[in-house]
Amino acid sequence: MQAIVIAYNQEEREFFSYTLRHVGLSVARTAEIKLVSSSLLTNPVDLIFFAPNPNTNWVDEIAAIRAISQAPLFLLIDTLLEDTYCEMLDAGVDLILKRPLSARVLSRYAKVFLRRAGSVPASMLSTINTEKIALDPSTRTVQRINSEPVQLTPLEFRLLYVLMTNRDQVIPTDSIIDRVWGYTGDGNRELVRGLVRRLRRKIEPDPKNPVFIHTHLGIGYRFSIE
Repeated sequence: MQAIVIAYNQEEREFFSYTLRHVGLSVARTAEIKLVSSSLLTNPVDLIFFAPNPNTNWVDEIAAIRAISQAPLFLLIDTLLEDTYCEMLDAGVDLILKRPLSARVLSRYAKVFLRRAGSVPASMLSTINTEKIALDPSTRTVQRINSEPVQLTPLEFRLLYVLMTNRDQVIPTDSIIDRVWGYTGDGNRELVRGLVRRLRRKIEPDPKNPVFIHTHLGIGYRFSIE
């Protein structure tokens, strides 16, 4: 499996590349996304670790990554305000990690994401068709009636698959964390909220008035056709 470390700081670039190699990944590394954008289009990776220059526009850089890859994206930062934190999740980041970050913690997060990504081959999952929307695991796309297919990230796909295969049932937030991110315990509910917001923007005709993914405050989320 392949990973890429994009980090402007050379010492961090070398340290985290070394860490991911010990997880069993083949790792490429670079200082800037623009240096590898063309190769990512032809040589997809399974994990992206991004430690941006604090003086650059992170949203634009994340958008540039998401334009060419839907692989799980880890972002390494210092302290963020909550609004900026949510903005990064909305932009397409799957996991936000804070400095100082140890090799032990990064290696375990990488194993969790890669285990979840490879736990069930997409080719073995059946397409889910409803009267208004369809989810195709083989291409990881979702399509509303009379609309073009929309590409989903691995986390967006897993969330929608869990919800659609349990149609009309409320899935507790902690269960979503376990089944989508792959760990149990007191998870970060803001991760789920951010992922739901991003998914609604892709599948809902009006994300502010959802007809597919419904929130049950303090409990979880439900997929239904309304």
